[in-house]
Amino acid sequence: MAESPCSGESVLTAENAALEMYRFAALMLGSESEAQRLVESTVASVEIDPCANPSAAKGLVRERVLQGALEIMHRHDPASFASVPAVDAPSACLEEEEDAGPVSAARLSDLVSGAGRGRLRDWLGCLSQAQRAAFVQRAVLGQDNAATASAFNRFARPATWTADAVGRLFRQALCSLASSLAHAETAVHA
Repeated sequence: MAESPCSGESVLTAENAALEMYRFAALMLGSESEAQRLVESTVASVEIDPCANPSAAKGLVRERVLQGALEIMHRHDPASFASVPAVDAPSACLEEEEDAGPVSAARLSDLVSGAGRGRLRDWLGCLSQAQRAAFVQRAVLGQDNAATASAFNRFARPATWTADAVGRLFRQALCSLASSLAHAETAVHA
């Protein structure tokens, strides 16, 4: 019996990457079955050597899953990324994106993969497609505003998304999440 040339660590890294992409796709799409199909078809279509550099393979799969998720979202609602939404009055909720208040990186991590996952998915379901996509790309994938705007502009004709527009949309989503979390905690303590 021939021994696998891959280390157990490489295989484990590939499996963790697939699970991470599934979680990301499920948050983007709001559907676990669509996310599973997307990740399976993406992984099947990309030639990945699990013994090679797992980070390079993860980056390629991540980019293709993101593109696939945005394509699916666009198919469901072709107008979702067509134009930048009108800006609401400036909010005092967050002056800067870094000032996330009760929505710290640790809190987001718990909401994405911990006990708060159901609450996060319910909240995401209340957002517009663009807001949902901006939030998930920024908060879960860690993309910056410019990369997110570039991803949106693949579906906007003319390309109208800017880093500032994505930043405003992301801040609106963070304010909405902070408000949702505050209301949920108030209800628990009442």
